[in-house]
Amino acid sequence: MAYLSYADLHTATRQFSINETADVIKARAAAGHVGVFLAHSSDDDEHVGGVTDFFRQFNALVYSDDSDKDLPAHPDTSTARRLSDRIRDCKRFVVLVSPNSRGSKWIPWELGIAHGLKGVAPIAILPITPYGDEAEWTKEQYFGLYPRIRNNGTGWVVHDPRDNRHWELSSWLHDAVN
Repeated sequence: MAYLSYADLHTATRQFSINETADVIKARAAAGHVGVFLAHSSDDDEHVGGVTDFFRQFNALVYSDDSDKDLPAHPDTSTARRLSDRIRDCKRFVVLVSPNSRGSKWIPWELGIAHGLKGVAPIAILPITPYGDEAEWTKEQYFGLYPRIRNNGTGWVVHDPRDNRHWELSSWLHDAVN
């Protein structure tokens, strides 16, 4: 199974600037159309644009705290409230997993909020690796509970380890899952 590689993310063509993305997110959020909350380590900020573009290929708009102009410059309780609201408002929750994920203080908290609000099926792990292969760090304890986004050779799918089900990524993003 292949995962997104750093090269895949860096070669993705950016269609929108950060400001345009933030404006689109606000407009779609008001209409209830923001689809994916992207949890990630701040050490992976350089990959967020590529991941956002990856999901745009599937007509999914991504919320990332990087593009949220309403968050305070220094995280505080209002940050936690806002992120919790965004997690609730988004249909799907995706954790961008890299070697940097272990150092994130926010990923476990955000994942816990998402799990409590959504259950397991609407949550997915998106490993990014240097070469698109699975590395040992992608098997972090609690990450194994959740579906993973990967390429099965015929296209991008979400694989649920609980019962070995697969959804085409586009279907998982836009249709009901449980």
